[in-house]
Amino acid sequence: MSVTATVRVMSPEEIAAQAGGETPYLLWPERSTLFAEREMRLRQLAAHHPMREFLLFAAEIARAQQALLSNFPDVPLPDEAQLDRAARDAAPPLPAVDWPRDGAWQAGLHRLLAQLETGGPDAAREVVARLRGADADWLDAQADCLLTGVTHGLDLATAPLIAAALQVYWTHMLLAVQSASIGRGQPFGRIEDETLCPCCGSRPVASITRNAGGLLGQRYLQCSLCSLQWHMVRIKCTHCLSTQSVAYQSLQRADASEAEGAASALAQAETCDGCGHYLKIFHTDRDAQVDCAADDLATLTLDLLVSESGSRRHGVNLMLLFGDPGPEDPPDPGSA
Repeated sequence: MSVTATVRVMSPEEIAAQAGGETPYLLWPERSTLFAEREMRLRQLAAHHPMREFLLFAAEIARAQQALLSNFPDVPLPDEAQLDRAARDAAPPLPAVDWPRDGAWQAGLHRLLAQLETGGPDAAREVVARLRGADADWLDAQADCLLTGVTHGLDLATAPLIAAALQVYWTHMLLAVQSASIGRGQPFGRIEDETLCPCCGSRPVASITRNAGGLLGQRYLQCSLCSLQWHMVRIKCTHCLSTQSVAYQSLQRADASEAEGAASALAQAETCDGCGHYLKIFHTDRDAQVDCAADDLATLTLDLLVSESGSRRHGVNLMLLFGDPGPEDPPDPGSA
């Protein structure tokens, strides 16, 4: 059962007052645990879930991603002049659309595929085998589609695995730039479009409220590509930045009253009547183990509920893409 309800949410001023200090703008992923924690969360969510097999395969992908991230080779990074120019222009220093990708991302993809070729459903193994035989030009073309959000020509079957390798590559670059800049100033900061990632300019997968230390009630958006989190006050549309006509929808438990279901929901869709977009918001005070990417996959029913009203999703989950590749079938990977 679904419900749309008005929920008492603290204003940005109330949240800031309770935080007891300045809220950090950025929260960083942990190299040693990012995808390992995602794997554990996916396995937890898979139990008794209608999408169990898919979530378990996504967990296998996350396991392979963690192994890849933990031992990723050095790659070219922006130098100080490039970082300074990005700061002056209020632009992301590692733009997903324009950054010249190093061949290490494709080498990483093949390492990831090698870990996946013996597990997962038969259909997944077929996709893995097809990707292993793909040529470099086709893979780069698919990466271009993914990073620019163009579905025409995108092979939706192979997209999650290609995206998985790109996520590791960009997360590695994010953390490598941050590590190299210690003592020399913050390499990442606010960009002109606050709805996009300050590192790579990608859309968020979802937002999350933090409930630890001085972050009580603070909302962060999480990048769908590099997993950087950036602060945005609550009750504010993550697409058009309006503070008007913002509402929340959630999935109600069968044994809960309307008010109880709205107040206790782990996942909500923050909708904006002004622009017609929405983004999910997850609450760590209701489940400390929540992971934006994993929980987003497990709450697809909420997307279906909200889309019935005509709302469009602002965020993107690269592990589960929707779209029409166009009038022509995507080319075979081996023939590009």
